Amino acid sequence: MAAVIEIQGLRKTYRSLRRGPRRALDGFDMVVEEGQVHGFLGPNGSGKTTTLRTLLGLISANDGSMTILGRPVPDALPEVAGRIGAIVESPQFFPHFSAKDTLSLLADAGGVAQTRVDEVLEQVGLRERGKERVKTYSLGMKQRLAVASALLKHPRLLILDEPANGLDPGGIREMRDLMRSLVELGMTVVLSSHILSEVQQICDEVTIISLGRRVAAGPVGEVLARHSAVSVRVRMEAAADLPTAADLLTAEGVTVVTHPDHLMLTGVDKPAWVTRILADRGLYVSELASITADLEDVFLELTGTAPVPGQHRQVDQSVSVEVAA
Repeated sequence: MAAVIEIQGLRKTYRSLRRGPRRALDGFDMVVEEGQVHGFLGPNGSGKTTTLRTLLGLISANDGSMTILGRPVPDALPEVAGRIGAIVESPQFFPHFSAKDTLSLLADAGGVAQTRVDEVLEQVGLRERGKERVKTYSLGMKQRLAVASALLKHPRLLILDEPANGLDPGGIREMRDLMRSLVELGMTVVLSSHILSEVQQICDEVTIISLGRRVAAGPVGEVLARHSAVSVRVRMEAAADLPTAADLLTAEGVTVVTHPDHLMLTGVDKPAWVTRILADRGLYVSELASITADLEDVFLELTGTAPVPGQHRQVDQSVSVEVAA
């Protein structure tokens, strides 16, 4: 597929008389292919928003190259701006205007037909409340209005910075469905979000940034496979056997973390092997569960904020003695 966004070697340094120079981007690379939802992930201060602002010509980079829809930016940004919809950071609206008035003004300013206003209000689920003043809207409704404003121009590329902010679970699901429907209509969506479970469900590919550098990129499944390892949780019929079982498995080359009521193992190729080793010594397993890391675990590990091994959030793949490989 054609690349909608290409970023190579992007560098940006902020300078402050009080704090001195701060490098926000340090040779960052990113590729977003056409017709996908692409997750852009990074902790606070990682350079994520700086990347988006630089890409959209809101700030200047110190070095590197960028293209949008095959055109170099910022030089060719006027040529492609009409095909980009974007929300970067918190949207701001006139509180005493209605949503419909707000979008109508934006449509006039952008040369967009007024018929498009009702269409985008319908898309984001605000048509019934489009005549109400924005000051009466919840944070989640304001987020929907921001998305509607970004959709006015029928963009080929939609860049959304935390679009699920303030949404309840139902609203998050609706936003997820909206993203998928836009891709089905031929749009490409770049989605920045801290709700990593949503990113894992909705995104085709992800790019993870930390300290201004790309630390992972690719299809979600491949990133998970490349950067996560399967752990095994073991519970014994007799809790008093846990220390003996831990010593035995450690002697067999397994990495073991002991908890009050179970063991967490890494370095086990075939989990069923654990039951055989322990049974040979008269130690019997009551539970053997394969634990697979999800996108949040991988994100925390790659960005240097992972918890102590064995303490991370875990997703059970099995709760029986027979474990699928």
